[in-house]
Amino acid sequence: MLAFASSWDETHFGKMGSWYINRTFFFDVHPPLGKMLIAFSGYLTGYNGTYPFEKPGDKYNGTRYEGMRYFCTTLGALIMPMAFDTVYDLTRSTEAAMVAASYLIFDVGMLTLNRYILLDPILLFFMTAAVWGMVKVSKLTKQSHSYTYQWWLWLIFTGTMLSATISVKFVGLFVVFLVGFHTVNELWLILGDLQKPISDCFKQLLSRALTLIIWPIILYMLFFYIHLVTLNRSGNGDGFYSSAFQSRLIGNSLYNASMPRKVAYGAVITIKNHKTGGGYLHSHHHLYPKGFGATQQQITTYTHKDDNNKWLIKPFNKEPGKEVRFVRNGDLIRLEHLVTKRNLHSHPELAPMTRKHLQVTGYGEDGKGDANDVWRLLVMGAKANETVMTVTTRFTLIHHLQNCVLVATGKQLPKWAFEQQEVSCNPNLRDKNGYWNVEDNKYKKLPNVNFSVYAPGFLARFLESHAVMLQGNAGLKPKEGEITTAGRRHLQLQLQLAESKTPEADKIKEPELMKTLAQGANPRQEVDFFNAFTLKPALWLFLGWLIHYLPFWAMGRVLYFHHYFPALIFNSMLSGVMFHHLTGRLPRWLQHTLLGTLLSILVYSFTLFSPLAYGMNGPLANEPNSIMHGLRWLSSWEF
Repeated sequence: MLAFASSWDETHFGKMGSWYINRTFFFDVHPPLGKMLIAFSGYLTGYNGTYPFEKPGDKYNGTRYEGMRYFCTTLGALIMPMAFDTVYDLTRSTEAAMVAASYLIFDVGMLTLNRYILLDPILLFFMTAAVWGMVKVSKLTKQSHSYTYQWWLWLIFTGTMLSATISVKFVGLFVVFLVGFHTVNELWLILGDLQKPISDCFKQLLSRALTLIIWPIILYMLFFYIHLVTLNRSGNGDGFYSSAFQSRLIGNSLYNASMPRKVAYGAVITIKNHKTGGGYLHSHHHLYPKGFGATQQQITTYTHKDDNNKWLIKPFNKEPGKEVRFVRNGDLIRLEHLVTKRNLHSHPELAPMTRKHLQVTGYGEDGKGDANDVWRLLVMGAKANETVMTVTTRFTLIHHLQNCVLVATGKQLPKWAFEQQEVSCNPNLRDKNGYWNVEDNKYKKLPNVNFSVYAPGFLARFLESHAVMLQGNAGLKPKEGEITTAGRRHLQLQLQLAESKTPEADKIKEPELMKTLAQGANPRQEVDFFNAFTLKPALWLFLGWLIHYLPFWAMGRVLYFHHYFPALIFNSMLSGVMFHHLTGRLPRWLQHTLLGTLLSILVYSFTLFSPLAYGMNGPLANEPNSIMHGLRWLSSWEF
């Protein structure tokens, strides 16, 4: 199940790598760094960006895709030594570090994620590196090595990894919170150290603000700058962005566009919803099914450009004449769908999804309908009779008889409407989703004007990109019949958490430590770095797990296995620390026996379930004749 999902996602991100190489613009709900790195690794290893990545199982036929997989696998493999060193620094126990690393090395899910072209190995690598850097900085600060070359290097490294993590996926914000909480705690400890001047606290604050806040922000914006400069050609993601944004994309109808500045009756136009990520007013030959209002022609919004987005704008009471007559604020108009010759229409029937709104349909024959086809165009903030301008004018369409405003609700229609977005008529005329603008404007009787002057700068495009991504993430809701994660969480993570009852060690001086070593005692308590934190390392790792696990319980979007792997990283490191606490006072021979037993169990379990990562033959495990049937220990497991 996980392997199939991973191979499906590989087609998704592999395709994006191709788009970067071809400089083709696209929309994705994640920030760009991970996809840019995938594309860059493919480019360096000879991939030319021509493979379509259409569906799992397609033959690559000599396509040099391997470099992208090698890159993701390499970053995934580096997680283990970083986790090892992190736990070792926290405990000074090789056994604890081995346990933490082994939980990750012999995890079938980690192996599966690291084999494909995915964002997850990249995300987990940067996240683990950020925690590794956090621990290194804390260790050097505790050892009074602040402001040394090594200390600055690790601070900059940590800030860079924080920026990289959130630049791959917004979930990287969770590790930013963890490092932020830890930094505040360290500054509090420094402030409370009466042996140091208070100026030292301000120096620490300034140093960390520069390296952990300002530097990551600069990097984050730099990644987006590279992203927007690289993807400069029109692609299938154009429609998610504003008309002005699209005017910067080579090949887009608005790039160096030459079209009439003013909108006149008789023009063929496209109308775009002005909200972030809004689509085009759209219709097609299909009708609303029975039970969803009148069985008239469907009206939707659609984020991609095609001929079904084109409308002929007409006066409300006659056909456009030979004379040029401009559309003005307050005019009564009709909109005729160019392909089907039906008019934009509303009537006292309930909308298909938003039941408090009225249904919007396409009605009539050859442009002739009835009085329910009449709309009043009102320009936002304009004076009476002000002319409607292409791209820049924002307006609402108020139904003349029903006194409701045309809105794009943002709700996804069922498959009978091809899962496009609902359009309805809202009696609440203040609906913020009721603003539109004319994007394309074709009219031969008016001179064309170049629209490059309206192209936005980097900052405006940077902010709009984030608004579109955030809206896209919010729209990832479970579809009808889709499996959610509520019943799959038990399979996802077998979390092993325990409370530490070992008292915190007091500081001891170096001569006492040497004496202890000479006596052959276990020096664990004396050399760990518990006092580098107010809380014990186990609790910091537990906090990291908590921050990366609990938020998903509150998310209404679709969740998959890979969403829980950041929490798994912290849980694995926590397991090593807890093993250290629970066995640290036992005789060495018993410690090693327990360690060997635990590692043997991990290896044996990995061997049993490894076909899930490497591939299995035959029927699914829920069938008695499956070779994996005996490994389906719980009925909720699916593979």
